Amino acid sequence: MSFGDKASEMQAQARAEMEKTARMNPVAMLNRWGVRSSHAYLGGFAAIGISVVSWLLSRGKHDPRPQSDRWGLFVGEWAPTLFALGLALKHEEK
Repeated sequence: MSFGDKASEMQAQARAEMEKTARMNPVAMLNRWGVRSSHAYLGGFAAIGISVVSWLLSRGKHDPRPQSDRWGLFVGEWAPTLFALGLALKHEEK
């Protein structure tokens, strides 16, 4: 077996291992589906805005304060998750 044949075989093995790992990686799967880091970042900023708006609307309807806070916090908790997903997707895009 020549050096070139051995190198090609090793490349094929490495490619197969990378594809196997990518199939098990949900971030890689999202990337293959066309989800980009900019989409996740946009979702994170939208979650922040929706959190503030839902809190204000809930307060405007004279809901008790704890209920208003819960609505705002519920949506606001999405933002860190979406930003973390954006970072993971950015890493996958490189």
